[in-house]
Formats: sequence, structure tokens, C-alpha cells
Amino acid sequence: MSEAMTTDLYEATMALSYLREGMTGPATFDLYARDVPPERGFLVAAGLEPALDFLSGFRVEAEDVAAFAEAMHRPSEDLEPLLGLGFDGEVRAVPEGRIVLAGEPLLELTAPLPQAQLVETYLMGQLSHQTTIASKAARCVLAAEGRPVVDFSLRRTHGPGAGMQSARLSAMTGFTATSNVAAAAAYGIEASGTMAHAYIEAFPDEETAFRAFARTHPGPVTFLVDTYDTATGVATAARVLRELESGPGGAIRLDSGDLGEQAVRARAILDAAGLPEVRIVASGGLDEYALEELVHSGAPIDVFAVGTRMGVSADAAALDTAYKLVAYDGTPVMKLSSAKATAPGTKQVWRRPGYADVIGERDELPPGGGAPLLETVMREGRRTGAPDTLDRARRRFATELAGLPPHARRIRHPVPPRPATSAGLAGLAGRVRHRIAHRLAAGGEAGGRQAA
Repeated sequence: MSEAMTTDLYEATMALSYLREGMTGPATFDLYARDVPPERGFLVAAGLEPALDFLSGFRVEAEDVAAFAEAMHRPSEDLEPLLGLGFDGEVRAVPEGRIVLAGEPLLELTAPLPQAQLVETYLMGQLSHQTTIASKAARCVLAAEGRPVVDFSLRRTHGPGAGMQSARLSAMTGFTATSNVAAAAAYGIEASGTMAHAYIEAFPDEETAFRAFARTHPGPVTFLVDTYDTATGVATAARVLRELESGPGGAIRLDSGDLGEQAVRARAILDAAGLPEVRIVASGGLDEYALEELVHSGAPIDVFAVGTRMGVSADAAALDTAYKLVAYDGTPVMKLSSAKATAPGTKQVWRRPGYADVIGERDELPPGGGAPLLETVMREGRRTGAPDTLDRARRRFATELAGLPPHARRIRHPVPPRPATSAGLAGLAGRVRHRIAHRLAAGGEAGGRQAA
């Protein structure tokens, strides 16, 4: 089966109904985050590249029709109108690595209605998950305040594919290396890793384990020192490192206990052994909150290895994204559901200094000092340019981060759960409705279908 099967059953049913009803006019859908988790100040756009790859190759094949028919308990002939359906629409999107806010479209897609409906699930899955992880990784980089951060998430992510994404997205947002060998090779990221406690336990003692590891790993090595007694482990590692004379880059890793206190003691042991150049790497349940505390306490930690909490965005694992119809066959449409109202019509997001963003209609004049966020990345089902690269996305994010106001760089700590709200988007919908009503009163183009 092809990737066209990556859809919910109701989407296939709606697409089939549209085809049977002759509803194949151009439809525009906005994909956006209704709200940003309360402890987040911003989101980092991500996931666009696999989404465009999917759309470029999207086509409903005979085996897809057969699978749909089986799932729906219907004869294959009933679903034949779906056969051969591809994607020949337009996509405007925020490039990967750019910062976005709640209510701003990450992607706006215009295509014949059945096509636009059938690709919903794949697009939401890619952009929602990857934007979530990229945003979490960005906060870790901010909290580290210039100290290197390494991706250690592979073993705890939700499968190998998610691990590959975490490595790429963390590199995009400023992580310096990854323990994921496949990702390092695929994306040109520096590979970095140490050893597990099991390795130490397999040898008669720590010194034997360290020396064996160094023989297999020529050059700078990192020794895990807290398998048994941390102070003894550091002293043993210092003795071996001093004898190895492997040059700069040698390190020890702390993975448990009070990392700040352990780092102070480890630094004293290393300095007393004449090894001020040996770095201290810290790992073990780290996230931006722990990093901020360690940095602000003055802990002598040189490198942070962040795993589970970044790889699954532990404190906010899901983003409240939506994929909503905003125009059909030339007419703006909107939803008025309580707390889930949508803003009608095609849009543009204008980035102004200080991230004072303005969402407007696609064709209206930009506000003073505003630069557009949404770019046309696909026309008639084809990319408008070469695929984006990790290096470009990384540079894009670095530029965005440099312009982030000080208040937005602060690490916001978790607050008690609150009911989901779309107050911000509802306010936007009200402003857009007011603007459209003003245009109509002034003799502008009529129209505007409402969906309850």
C-alpha cells in the first residue's frame, strides 16, 4: 500500500462523497496550532520537508482502493472514484526553523476539495510532531546559555523514525551532536556518545573497563564515572586519562544523583590531578528546567546530554493543531463552534520587529516593517524549488533566535493545568469578521459562507 493510506477513515469517506457530489472546486485549508502550551513562549516550524515529499508522490493506487474498501466493508467498485487521485495543488508554508506563534498558519494548502481533505492526517502528523520536538529542543538550547547540548534521545523516542526526527530537529535548533549513528550519517551531524553502566559492570573493575574502552576508541574518550562510587570513579578516570595523553577532548560523564553537587566534586578531583582541560558531561533526565537550574547555580558542567524529555517533549507531548477549511470555490468559510471559531479566507502572517506578528488577508498590503512568513513552496503539485536542507534550516533558526526579545528567551516553568482555550484565535476570528463586515459595508466583494 502507498502512503495515501495514511489517512483517517472519515477523510476517505468525505473525499469519496465530494467526488460523488461533484464538489471538486478549489479548497483552502489552514494548518495551525490553536494554542501554545502555557510554558512555551513560541513554536519552531518543522516537518515541512517530509510533508512536501508526501504531496509530491501522493496518488491513490488500486491497492489503496482495495484497502479502503475492506476497511469500510464495501465493494471495491464503490470506491473507484478515488482511484488515481493525486495532488496538484498549491502549498504556502512557513519554512523550517522559523519561529511561529499560536494561531499562525504553519501551512496553507489549496487544492481540489477531495485532494485537500485526503491528505489531512499525514500533514497534521508530520507538522504537529516535528514542531513539538523542535520547540522543546530550542528551549533546551536557550536554557544551556551557550554550553553544548547533545541529543541522547534515540532509545526513548516513540520508535526509530521518531529518533531520526529528534536528532535532525535538535541539530536544526542548535544541538551540537547526536548519539544516533544513523542520523549522524544521514544528516551530517557529529556523532557523540560514551558507554553504558552495563559496560562497566561487565569488567572486573572500573579501571579495566576504562582502559579497554580507550583501546577500542582511540582519541578523546568520555568515561562514565558513577556506576558505583562517583568520587572513586572520577579519580580512576583521572588516572587513566592522565596516562592516555589523548589530547584535548577527554571527558567524564555524570548520569545520576545531584548533578550540580557531583560536578563540583568531580571538577575539584580533576583539577587536583592536573586535568583542568578534561570536560564534565552531564546526563540523566535533563530538560530545559534542569539545565536552567544547573547553569544558574554555576555548576561546572561543560556539556549537557539531553534524551527522553526532549525526544518525547515530556511536559507537552502533543500540540493542539487544527486543519480547517477556510475557503471553498472562491468563498471564505468559517466555523463558529464555541471556543473553536476559525478565521475565514486565505492569509498571510507578517513578522514585525520584536515578533509583533500580524495575521492578515493574503492579498492585503503588509503593515509597516512587516515581512511575510508564508512562502509558496508548491504549485500544481510540484515544488517551487530544491528541497530545503538541514544547514539552511539551522541558519534560519539561528537568525530567528538572535532576534528573539529577552522576555521570550526566558524559560517559563510549568503552571497548573488549565482548560484548553482558543481565546486568542477567537479574538482573531472576531477581528477578521469585523474587517470583512467593514469591507462589505464599504461595497467590497460580497460573500462569506458560515459553517456551524
